[in-house]
Amino acid sequence: MAETAAGVGRFKTNYAVERKIEPFYKGGKAQTGQHLFCVCGTRVNILEVASGAVLRSLEQEDQEDITAFDLSPDNEVLVTASRALLLAQWAWQEGSVTRLWKAIHTAPVATMAFDPTSTLLATGGCDGAVRVWDIVRHYGTHHFRGSPGVVHLVAFHPDPTRLLLFSSATDAAIRVWSLQDRSCLAVLTAHYSAVTSLAFSADGHTMLSSGRDKICIIWDLQSCQATRTVPVFESVEAAVLLPEEPVSQLGVKSPGLYFLTAGDQGTLRVWEAASGQCVYTQAQPPGPGQELTHCTLAHTAGVVLTATADHNLLLYEARSLRLQKQFAGYSEEVLDVRFLGPEDSHVVVASNSPCLKVFELQTSACQILHGHTDIVLALDVFRKGWLFASCAKDQSVRIWRMNKAGQVMCVAQGSGHTHSVGTVCCSRLKESFLVTGSQDCTVKLWPLPKALLSKNTAPDNGPILLQAQTTQRCHDKDINSVAIAPNDKLLATGSQDRTAKLWALPQCQLLGVFSGHRRGLWCVQFSPMDQVLATASADGTIKLWALQDFSCLKTFEGHDASVLKVAFVSRGTQLLSSGSDGLVKLWTIKNNECVRTLDAHEDKVWGLHCSRLDDHALTGASDSRVILWKDVTEAEQAEEQARQEEQVVRQQELDNLLHEKRYLRALGLAISLDRPHTVLTVIQAIRRDPEACEKLEATMLRLRRDQKEALLRFCVTWNTNSRHCHEAQAVLGVLLRREAPEELLAYEGVRAALEALLPYTERHFQRLSRTLQAAAFLDFLWHNMKLPVPAAAPTPWETHKGALP
Repeated sequence: MAETAAGVGRFKTNYAVERKIEPFYKGGKAQTGQHLFCVCGTRVNILEVASGAVLRSLEQEDQEDITAFDLSPDNEVLVTASRALLLAQWAWQEGSVTRLWKAIHTAPVATMAFDPTSTLLATGGCDGAVRVWDIVRHYGTHHFRGSPGVVHLVAFHPDPTRLLLFSSATDAAIRVWSLQDRSCLAVLTAHYSAVTSLAFSADGHTMLSSGRDKICIIWDLQSCQATRTVPVFESVEAAVLLPEEPVSQLGVKSPGLYFLTAGDQGTLRVWEAASGQCVYTQAQPPGPGQELTHCTLAHTAGVVLTATADHNLLLYEARSLRLQKQFAGYSEEVLDVRFLGPEDSHVVVASNSPCLKVFELQTSACQILHGHTDIVLALDVFRKGWLFASCAKDQSVRIWRMNKAGQVMCVAQGSGHTHSVGTVCCSRLKESFLVTGSQDCTVKLWPLPKALLSKNTAPDNGPILLQAQTTQRCHDKDINSVAIAPNDKLLATGSQDRTAKLWALPQCQLLGVFSGHRRGLWCVQFSPMDQVLATASADGTIKLWALQDFSCLKTFEGHDASVLKVAFVSRGTQLLSSGSDGLVKLWTIKNNECVRTLDAHEDKVWGLHCSRLDDHALTGASDSRVILWKDVTEAEQAEEQARQEEQVVRQQELDNLLHEKRYLRALGLAISLDRPHTVLTVIQAIRRDPEACEKLEATMLRLRRDQKEALLRFCVTWNTNSRHCHEAQAVLGVLLRREAPEELLAYEGVRAALEALLPYTERHFQRLSRTLQAAAFLDFLWHNMKLPVPAAAPTPWETHKGALP
C-alpha cells in the first residue's frame, strides 16, 4: 500500500472532548421565564433560554429520581421532591440546598405548588394526602385527607387573602380546601376522567379546568358551580387562560374569557369560553410523536412553553404563537450523526425517532425536522455541506437543504425499497446522485433532478420526487453499509452475510468480493488517498483490503465487541473506529498500532463522522449522548515541548542555586518540580556542608506547610532504600524535633505516611543496633588481644659493666 508523503510525520495522537449534547429533559413538568426548569431523572436542569446552555444541574444528596418540583412566583426559591420522600429547598442561583426535610407523606410526592406570596408550599402525594408547608418558618401547617388515590394536581387561589387550596386526585373530582377552617369546602364533580390542569381568571372569580375526557369546564368560584362545559374533541393535557385583551392574530377580537388548549392532537388551539367556539388552530406538524404533554404561559416573558411526547420543548411568542425556539430534551438512542454546513457549523442527529435534530454548535439552537414517518436510521452529507440525505424505516429516502440562515427544509423524497432503508451514501465529487442500501438486500442509485440543483430554495410545491435509476440485488442478507469511492466510479457494500462487495457505477456491475470476516459487516469505507477499502465487522476486527486484487492487507484487533463504524483520518494514514463496547479507537495504519482509546460513551457508538479540516470528530451513541471531539495532538505536543523547556530552565536554575549554596530556594524549587530525586540531591548537598545539621534544620523550618507535606511524602520513598534512608531520617528528625505533634497530625496524608515509615525505620534501627553491637565486640576483642610489652634485653655494655668487679 502506498504511503502518502504528506501524511507522514503528521499522525494524530489524541482527541479531547470539546462539547457534549446530552439529555436534559425526560418528560413531566417544565417552567420557563428567562430560564427553563425541567426534570431529567435525578436532576432538575436549569437552562438559559437565550443560549440553550445548561447553567446548573441540581441533584439531591439521596440521588433518587425527582418526582415533583416548583419554582416560587418571586423566582427565588426552588423546591424539589425525591422518590426517597425528601424535600429540598434550593437557592437555585447559587446551586446550594438551604433546607432538607422529610415529606412525611407515606408515598412519593406527585405534585407541588407555591402560593402567590411565595411563603406557602402545597404538596400532593401518591398516598392521597395534601400537605401545606410554611417555607419561611420551616414547619408544616396543614394536612388534608380525603382524596382517593394519587393527588396529581394542587393549586392555590390567586388571591392570597382567600386562603383556598384546590386539589384533584384519581377520582376526577376537584376539592376546594379552606386553609382557615382546615376543612374541605366543596367537591367539584363534572369531569369523568383525570383533571390535568387548573387556571384562574385575573379577578379570581372564575376557574378553568381541563381533562382527558376531552372537555374544559368553566367554574364560578363564588357558587362553586360549573357555568359552561366546552367540548374540545381531544384529550387535553393543559389549558391556559389568556390575558383579557384583544389579540387579532389568535382570533381574540372581543372582551371575555379565552383559553388555550394543548393535547394529543399536537396543536395549540384558542377557544372562546362564552360560545365554546375554537377561534384559532395552529398548523399541524407532520409526523408522529407530536402529542403535547405539557403547556404553560409565562406572563412576564411573554412566551408559551409546550412539551411534546418526544421530549422536545417548544417556546412560542404568546401573542402570535410564532415559534421562537426549540430544545431537544431527550434522544433515546443516537443512531447517526453528521457535520453540516461548509464550515461544519451545524450537526444533524438521527435518534430513535422519525424526527431529525439540527444543532448549531455555536449557539446550541436546535431545529426539529419532520418528514419521515418512522425511525431515521442513517444520514450522509454532500460535499459542499448544504445538502444532506436521510433514510428510515418508512422505506424512504429524503434530501434536505440548509440555507445560509441555517434553516433546513426537505427538498426531495424517494421511495421504492420494500423494507427499511438502513444506509445511505452521497456522491463525492458533485451533488449528482446518492445510493441507498436496504434490508430487502438491494441497493438503489438515485440521480438528483436538475430542478433540485438549480434552485437555492425549497420547491414551492413540496419535495421533488426522486426516481431510482438503478436497482441491484447485492447480497443475501441485510445491507448494513454502502460507500462511494472518491472518484464516484466505485461502490462498496457491506452486509450481514459477512462479505463486502465492489461494484462499478452507475450500472452496479460486480467487480469482486472481499471475504474473510467471521461475522456480519457494519461499515465499509474507501481511503481518500489509496486504492484501499476498510471494513468493520461484528467479529471485533477492522480489515484493510486492496481494490486491485481483493486481498486483505491488514487486520486491526482491539475492540472487545462489534466494530460499528470506521473512518479514515490524517489523509488516509490513520483510522478512527467506534464499537458496541462504547469505545472510540485511533489506529496508525503503518504499524497496526492503537494510538489512543477514547472512553466517553457508555453504550454502542453508532455514529462517527470527521470534519472537513480533519481537526474534529463527532460521535453519537445509544447512551443518548452526542460528543464533539477536538484533535489536541498539536496542542499537547506544544505543551510537552514548553514543559520540557521549562524543566531545562528550572534544572539550570537549581544547579546555580546549589552552586551558590542558596539551599532554601533550591529546596523550594526542587519540591515545586515534584521530583523526589532532585529534592534528594538538594538534601544530600546540604548534608555535605560542614554545618549540615544547622543548615538542614534552618532550611526546612522556613518551608511552607504544603512543601513540608511534599517532603514527608518523598521521605516515605527514600526510607525504603538503605542508601537514601539517612536523608529521610535526617528530615524526619527535624520534623519530629521542631514541629508540634498536633501540627504534624494535621498534615495531609500523615497517617498513611507514618504507617509506611514505621516498618522501614524499625529495620534501619535494628541494622544500626547490630552494627553498634558488632563494633563494640570488635573493640572488646581489640583490647583483649593486646600483647604485654616484653622487658628490654640488657645491652652488651650493661652486661660487660655488670661483670666488672
